[in-house]
Amino acid sequence: MKLRSAACATAGWPLERVLFAVAGTVAIVSAGLAAAVSPWFLLLAAFVGVSQWLYVLTGFCPASLVVGRAFGVRSVLYPDMPKEVAP
Repeated sequence: MKLRSAACATAGWPLERVLFAVAGTVAIVSAGLAAAVSPWFLLLAAFVGVSQWLYVLTGFCPASLVVGRAFGVRSVLYPDMPKEVAP
């Protein structure tokens, strides 16, 4: 049985929209932690930026594999690809 989050199940969000939501959340949390705890948390925001550019250039990012497989979210850019191959 595949797990699905409530937002993905009710709204039917495509993979690309979920990735932007995850990246935005991690960037905001990273900025807050950098301000409150340590500037080293800005490395987390840098990792998010690198992952986004990787997705832009190649159509693949590590989060797309995790979100796609864990929650069964499909891409609107690559609708005909099987889940195992789709970015």
